[in-house]
Amino acid sequence: MGAESAYHGEMGEEFAAQVTNSVYNSYTDRPAMLGLARDVRGLRVLDLGCGAGHYAAELLERGAAAVVGVDGSESVLRAARERIGDRAVLHRHDLEEPLTFLSDGSFDLVVLALVHHHVEAREQLLAEIRRVLRPGGALLVSTTHPTGDWQYFGGSYFAEDRVALPFGTGHALSYRRMTLETFLGELLGAGYVLEELVEPRATEEGKAVDSRRYDKTHRTPTFLAVRLRRP
Repeated sequence: MGAESAYHGEMGEEFAAQVTNSVYNSYTDRPAMLGLARDVRGLRVLDLGCGAGHYAAELLERGAAAVVGVDGSESVLRAARERIGDRAVLHRHDLEEPLTFLSDGSFDLVVLALVHHHVEAREQLLAEIRRVLRPGGALLVSTTHPTGDWQYFGGSYFAEDRVALPFGTGHALSYRRMTLETFLGELLGAGYVLEELVEPRATEEGKAVDSRRYDKTHRTPTFLAVRLRRP
């Protein structure tokens, strides 16, 4: 995510620690996105909004040839470096700005996990991802579920305001909620082809970590994840 909406300082440190074993991140979003990634052996992967490096570590473990991570927060990048060392190249960069340091067609797979809804310059970001993806490459995107946001924040389902979700010790996650029509419309309008869509529920392992949140993901839509192809 961008330097302005990234998780800085104490908030970044809390975030990095929490997502390591969170039902929502570790046992819901991440398994779904890694499933959408399919076989990554030998692939060059770009992890945008890489956070504390959980995806990078898993992708390398599964045989990715190279992983480049990008995030706007030095706090979470520090956690990522501790997790993966020099096995991946990490950049601090604002995702509201073009990815000028990355070459055209240099990646086979791009991962955008729970980041899309934080970014305001989404049209620019999707165009930049298309530029750095090789033809036939894949883009994975996960976001908060539009229906889940509507149920939590109330008001009109069609409202696309910026909201704040309480997090950790007095912090809040700021992001823009959007309808399903807007979410998919932006991706398809950027020239990608939809290959698969899932509404992730927590895996059985998550039940032992937090049964209440596990049950919630099986009752209320929480996330939405898609695999798209760059023609």
